[in-house]
Amino acid sequence: MSTSKQAPKGKQAEAARPEDERLPVGTSFAYGLQHVLTMYGGIIAVPLIIGKAAGLDGAGVSVLIASCLFVGGLATILQSFGVPFFGSQLPLVQGVSFAGVATMTSILAGGEGLPEVFGAVLVASAIGLIVAPGFALIVKFFPPVVTGTVITTIGLSLMPVAAGWAMGGNAEAPDYGSGRNILIAVGTLAIVLILSRIPVAAISRLSILLAIVVGTVVCLIFGWADFSQVLDRGVFAFPEPFAFGMPTFSAAAIISMFIVIIVTFAETTADIIAVGEIVKTKVDSKRISNGLRADMLSSAVSPIFNSFTQSAFAQNVGLVAITGVKSRFVVTAGGVILVVLGLLPVMGGVVAAIPSPVLGGAGIVLFGTVAASGIRTLSKVEYEGNLNMILVAVSLAFGIIPVVQPDFYNSFPSWVGIILHSGISSATLMAVLLNLVFNHIGVRSKDRTERSVFVAGTGRVIRRDELERLINHEALLAEGDTVKDGKIVDCNGEEVPVVSEQQHEKVVEAIKSGEAQTQDDVRRVIKETED
Repeated sequence: MSTSKQAPKGKQAEAARPEDERLPVGTSFAYGLQHVLTMYGGIIAVPLIIGKAAGLDGAGVSVLIASCLFVGGLATILQSFGVPFFGSQLPLVQGVSFAGVATMTSILAGGEGLPEVFGAVLVASAIGLIVAPGFALIVKFFPPVVTGTVITTIGLSLMPVAAGWAMGGNAEAPDYGSGRNILIAVGTLAIVLILSRIPVAAISRLSILLAIVVGTVVCLIFGWADFSQVLDRGVFAFPEPFAFGMPTFSAAAIISMFIVIIVTFAETTADIIAVGEIVKTKVDSKRISNGLRADMLSSAVSPIFNSFTQSAFAQNVGLVAITGVKSRFVVTAGGVILVVLGLLPVMGGVVAAIPSPVLGGAGIVLFGTVAASGIRTLSKVEYEGNLNMILVAVSLAFGIIPVVQPDFYNSFPSWVGIILHSGISSATLMAVLLNLVFNHIGVRSKDRTERSVFVAGTGRVIRRDELERLINHEALLAEGDTVKDGKIVDCNGEEVPVVSEQQHEKVVEAIKSGEAQTQDDVRRVIKETED
């Protein structure tokens, strides 16, 4: 067996699985640092959003950032290194999940502050830890049409946050929405785009982080940034448990957060399967269950140290594919780096002092990438001969309503508002419900080709036993159909083939599998059944 160039001789041969390869310590930490830099912008974005939504000052935001780095590091070590029953033992980097942002800001809008957020995360994650092994039984209810819709909603619902940052972050400030702030945001965005085009992988992959650095330095030169309080909390400090007070508990907040946990289950399961395919290793239900347990244990512990729900970072799954470095111990080294950064509050202080407009420019790309990820997932969905199009349309609409009209649910009971004010909760509930109704409950295979104004067009056929009924009752014809010389002609002027029951089933199967997408494809399938 050939050995990796980075690994000492014999080390790879000893590994039973590709992900168990051990690289030299220095190499592992170098690759681990690359993982940290890849996800750093994402892991600090959530505490920044929540901290500002909670009205915290720079010191408070610094505490949240340091805590999220610390817990994210511990969660990464647990997930990648693993212990019995906890951890998928795959190269997966963990961090604060974007999925809970909209829900947590909705809870904060209720006026109870961070203690209620932490209480909801703690209880919902504990419940998630109990039900995690059973998620495999309901994973079929979270196909790409559901997860893609939810991820797209997450990205779109975060856009107002990016816009608020671009305008200055503080709506009470006299320069909020000023031309200067907008120009800083646009300049930062331009730097991200320029750096993304540079044909040097190390630069293009870190374009967001580098753009934030450049934008901050420019602001510092012109006196638009204040780093005077960076050292207020010292250089080294262990995260203080319950730094913002003991958690409080609200049933509505817990229910809303549990919906986020279900979404996190779907995301992490997808990431485990994806990284398993990249690494070319076996991923079974036991491994998925262990990964989900690690997620939930980390999420349940995180509120103690002032952090939020944890999940796998998809961008790091992409990094594994790009670099070809499959060792889980590389990611474990990255987790150690995150823990060390979490013990350095000065790092959180630096991030908290970054001017909001700079974050706004980077946030447009960062949050837009989340939405684009969802759109990419939706592009894999089959829309022919089913109602997936209307499922996506209605679910996205429900997810965006609280974003464009925050007062929409004000006349409802407060518990309804807490759940549905979150775009992610609204979109998830609607997507799962419609998926059940359209694709599971009482659906027979032949039902999927029945015509509807919302069903995307494809090749069509008509069973012989239906032909006479359709001719005699033209109101039953699909839109645009006509009867000509005893035959059915569709809106394109093509005759709709008349087939037997057996041929009809074959055509339906071909349409569902994507083999038949045009009328010519349908005729080919019919001919094959005749042969």
